Amino acid sequence: MAASGPVTEASAESAATQPPKPSVAGRRRARAAALTGGLVVALVTLCLVAAGTGAYDIPIGDVARSALHRVGLGGAPLDRVGESVLWNVRLPRVVLALLVGASLGCAGALMQGGFGNPLAEPGVIGISAGAAVGAVGAIALGLTFLGDWTVTACAFGSGLLTVLVVYALSRSDGKTEVVTLILTGIAVNAFAGALIGLFIFFADNAQITQITFWQLGSLSQATWPKVLAVLPCAVAGLVLAPVYARQLDLLALGERPARHLGVDVERLRVAVVVLVALLTAAAVAVAGIITFVGLLVPHLLRMAAGPGHRFLVPGSALGGAVVLVAADLAARTVAQPAELPLGVLTALFGSPFFFWLLRRTRRKQGGWA
Repeated sequence: MAASGPVTEASAESAATQPPKPSVAGRRRARAAALTGGLVVALVTLCLVAAGTGAYDIPIGDVARSALHRVGLGGAPLDRVGESVLWNVRLPRVVLALLVGASLGCAGALMQGGFGNPLAEPGVIGISAGAAVGAVGAIALGLTFLGDWTVTACAFGSGLLTVLVVYALSRSDGKTEVVTLILTGIAVNAFAGALIGLFIFFADNAQITQITFWQLGSLSQATWPKVLAVLPCAVAGLVLAPVYARQLDLLALGERPARHLGVDVERLRVAVVVLVALLTAAAVAVAGIITFVGLLVPHLLRMAAGPGHRFLVPGSALGGAVVLVAADLAARTVAQPAELPLGVLTALFGSPFFFWLLRRTRRKQGGWA
């Protein structure tokens, strides 16, 4: 055996003065902090740009000054037309895009963690379509039993039922199978499409116009009352979601280890199911069916900062807000004066990512024969 060289005083001093290498956890925390800061800056910038961009352009500086004036921190108001466009047309739409994107991104992270499956997402496995059935049914049947809350409540009820059905059908021997999950989503989307078609058959022209909005996904009808109607559901879901981050981290080790570490797995999954239904209903009730946001955002953040849900859950909410504010800005400016449907735009860019992810997951699992 070869003898090691003598340890001199100089080499010992050099080793002592070298900074220790950061651990993997430390590097992940640093990346998570950097990503959080970057997402916040991107979101604020996009909100300012989106609020000022359109047929009536408003400089970003004027948008910021008007906002500061409204909250009593100085600034200056715009002219009468500019104030009306900014506060009655643009900002409700920007705030709604922010809430819907955050809800969908957070719901996607919760579903992937709770189901233990990287392909789980409210739109892909039919949750968004199921929630849309409740909303469309409320419109077609003229239901108003809860006032402004009727559509949201119906979307929540049908979304919750859809989550429970998908969860029950995709479980086998204590696991959630990828193929079964996707096939269940295909079946749920087909059945939901049939029910929506049935409602359209019996609806009048005004109701058909509203139902078409739900099918394509759009924020063109954004108003402050709609923001206020969906705000409690979205905020409740976004505030409660990080509470379960540590338990989702333990569940990632497997159901049996998680139980040994004190996690009530079934109770956790029920809580996740309710939160996903709440967040999805909040999004669908005001924006219609918008897919792939909840699939794409958590995956990109997981690849960048690791699988820890303490960052992933709130980070996905931030990332979803960034994606949807940017997508809505593109939807209403790319083809001016026409407006592209928001759900169509997200599906157009999200579908190739889903194909890539499907092939990548299959390779990692050695096939699904």
